[in-house]
Amino acid sequence: MNIETKTEARKWQDGIQPAVHAAAQNASAVDSEARFPSESFQVIKAQRLLGIMLPKSLGGEDAPISAVGDVCYQLGTACSSTAMIYAMHQIQLACVMRHRLDNKTLEALLRRVSAEQLLLASSTTEGGAGGNIRSSEAPVVYEDGRISLDRQGSVISYGAYADVIVTLARRAVDASTSDQVLIAFPKSQYSLTRLNGWSAMGMRGTCSEGYALKASGPAELIVSEPYSLIHPFTMLPTAHLLWGSLWAGIAAGAATRAQQFIRVASRKANGQMPPGAAKFTQMLSSLRMLRAMITQAMHTYESVMGDPKSVAALEFQSMITLLKVEASELAVSIVLAAMRVCGLSGYRSDGEFSIERQLRDVLSSPIMINNERILANLASSGLLTPVPRSLFD
Repeated sequence: MNIETKTEARKWQDGIQPAVHAAAQNASAVDSEARFPSESFQVIKAQRLLGIMLPKSLGGEDAPISAVGDVCYQLGTACSSTAMIYAMHQIQLACVMRHRLDNKTLEALLRRVSAEQLLLASSTTEGGAGGNIRSSEAPVVYEDGRISLDRQGSVISYGAYADVIVTLARRAVDASTSDQVLIAFPKSQYSLTRLNGWSAMGMRGTCSEGYALKASGPAELIVSEPYSLIHPFTMLPTAHLLWGSLWAGIAAGAATRAQQFIRVASRKANGQMPPGAAKFTQMLSSLRMLRAMITQAMHTYESVMGDPKSVAALEFQSMITLLKVEASELAVSIVLAAMRVCGLSGYRSDGEFSIERQLRDVLSSPIMINNERILANLASSGLLTPVPRSLFD
């Protein structure tokens, strides 16, 4: 990397810490008031962090997914909701960016994302489909070169605050539920009618309310490649890597509080370690394991993402799918361990060592696309994978 490239990279990397600071300063209020983290996103937009994954030809920074994952991790240490919203934006952005082909309408929209720092939200969960995003009920209706869509979204996170809704739909009225397309509707071309609220245990700032989505626009808003390709090549890997990164960030934030508690308790006891010291050591080991798991998966994806055959391989798809299960379960165990390290101080809702918010937020991870559903779906493919006979197979 030459000096000029380093300087360009530093411009957006230097913007991460102001965003993290804003997220940390407002995390408690965002959680207690169950409101959108507007202060965090004012800074994120001011620092131009929403478009860093885009190529420079579209006004972005050509940031690799590992760099975006690090932003998610750092935001996760401060405010889970801010990190989740940022991750979900980047997931949808990656799908449109990588699968638009030569679609000039979508290219113009991506330029606006960078220039205007537009926020993308997703509508992938539908009323009757539950968490199965590989099945869509609402069809695209075509008329005179235009499309329209009427969709009941049981969850559209931060939908009221987004500038673009990226949604799934059946390709046409006569298409099967699995024949899906991805569509990017700018705000001027859709309306949202609120169906239900968002009174949840954690991740309260994501404002994951249900909406009826009515949208219309030119047919060119449909992402060029079918969703059957978008899902395994971009949606699934990007989602699991970025979610895992922010969950690891939540765990790291809890571990930091546990570390501070150990230091304070030790000083007050004239150097004698508190009862949670042993659990603290185990917790740090688990955090290292979680970080290593995610960074290894990041590097693997970056090395094969340009090779469709490698990405489509059963070995890679199983690995990246299981990453979600393993990262979410491990993140929960780390945050629980941090609470046990802090004892009653961690259990309390008030005080500087409270782990309550981090625990409530991270408990969303195993049920965000339910781990049991994932494991059940992988059972048949597991029968096709031979058990390694050697440690180095």
